[in-house]
Order: sequence, then structure tokens, then C-alpha cells
Amino acid sequence: MSYVNPTDFAKKMIDAGEAKVFMSTKDTLIRAYMAGAILALAAAFAVTVTVNTGNPLIGALLFPVGFCMLYLLGFDLLTGVFTLVPLALLDRRKGVTMTGLWRNWGLVFAGNFAGAFTVAIFMAIIVTFGFSTEPNAVGQQIGHIGEGRTVGYAAHGAGGMLTLFIRAVMCNWMVSTGVVAAMMSTSVSGKIMAMWMPILIFFYMGFEHSIVNMFLFPSGLLLGGNFTIMDYLVWNEIPTVIGNLVGGLTFVGAMIYATHYKTSPAREPQEAGDRAAIAVPAE
Repeated sequence: MSYVNPTDFAKKMIDAGEAKVFMSTKDTLIRAYMAGAILALAAAFAVTVTVNTGNPLIGALLFPVGFCMLYLLGFDLLTGVFTLVPLALLDRRKGVTMTGLWRNWGLVFAGNFAGAFTVAIFMAIIVTFGFSTEPNAVGQQIGHIGEGRTVGYAAHGAGGMLTLFIRAVMCNWMVSTGVVAAMMSTSVSGKIMAMWMPILIFFYMGFEHSIVNMFLFPSGLLLGGNFTIMDYLVWNEIPTVIGNLVGGLTFVGAMIYATHYKTSPAREPQEAGDRAAIAVPAE
């Protein structure tokens, strides 16, 4: 697997965040567009597998293929730059500013949405034969997902909003763990194995991913889902984006930065108990 130790991949995380800040507008948009499109296609694939097999676990087991493809191709998701780019700012890399951070996030958001929306249109055409028939079973399922994860949350009021937010936090805790895990190996097989596990967890647990939702909810609206654009924005996309930011930056980026890049000095064995523990190895 060619394992990379945590100290080294922590530096790679910061270097990656710095590189994304200075990437050209053209390259940032293209890479974000392709990432959104590939992840959306993987979501469509997973829903299709789930509908055809009746087993959500099989869909979840296969969904990570999209994430692995886009990562290996060097494309960028908003959830990933939420975690990596702030580390370059925190480390005070030369030329990295809040303006550069917001520029990167804005371009990646726009590119991801455009890519996911493209696939949403394509899939809506496929499941309705060019809007000439009612949606097939896959299209109906996509519409139901959109309803359950917008008006379904709204029906529970503040409790629904809290649940949505926590699901978004936990989503990018797992997704960004996948981004970082890929840096633990220098081999393609090692990267894929490391990424697959946390992505599987997020998808099967039904956590809220802002880019996957950029596909699911526009698709649902195109296919006659019983919710509105405002429902989508207020009761899913906006809270999900905020939750994804908190989850990735707090539980992945900041934690690895704090303990593997800014490692604190080891304690000296000053207390009697410490000296005894060192002098007498445990059996």
C-alpha cells in the first residue's frame, strides 16, 4: 500500500490547500464541473442499483466508485476544499488570504453545481424518454428522495433542521476523511481502499452531501417531486453546505493539523507514577 505516515500527509494536506488557492479560474471551474458530474452520475448509479435490487446496501457499496474516479483524476469537490484550503490560511502560507479562500470556494461551488445539474437533466431525459412518459421506477425514487429530505425535515420544524445539519456535519466528517485517507498511500490500489470505507459509511447512513444533493433535488423537481425550489434551498442545500463546512474543517482538517502538523512536545516523566511506569514495563 506504500503507507504515508500522518506527519507527512498532514503537510500534503496543507500543500494541496495552498495549490487550490492559486489555481487558475479555468482549471478550478473545469475540475469542479467534472467532479460534480461524476459524483452525480455515481449517485444515479447507486439509486438505480438500489431500485433494481431492492437492497440499499448494494447501492452504497458501489457508490464510492464515483468518488474514487474523480479523486484519481484530480477533480475538486466543495466538501474537499472546505477541509484543505483553510489549512493553508491557518498555516500562513505566503499569498493565501481570505479573499483567495472565498474565491476558491465560490468557483468550486459553481462548477460542482453546473456539473451535477447537467447530469440531473440527462437523467431526467433518460428516465422519461425525453419527457414523453411518466418517470420510470428510478425516476420516481429520485423524486421521493427529494420530498423526504426537504418537506420531510420541514415537518419536524427546528428538530428537523437540527437533524439535517448534524447529518451534513457527519457527512463531511466521513467524506473529508476519504480525501485525507487517499493521501495515506502512494499506490492507486491503496488510495482506493482507503477512500472506499468512509464514503460507503456516509452514503449508506443517509448523511447529507451538498454536491450529491445538487443532483438529487434538481432531478426530483424535473421529475415532478412534491417540493419547491425554496424547500430545496432552505430545507436542504443551504444548511447542508454549512454543515459540510463545519464537519470537514472541524473534525478532519483542524484535528489532523493540530495533532500531526502542530504536534505538542511529549511530556517529561516528572511524576513518580510516570517514572515507575517507564522503569517497570507492563506485563
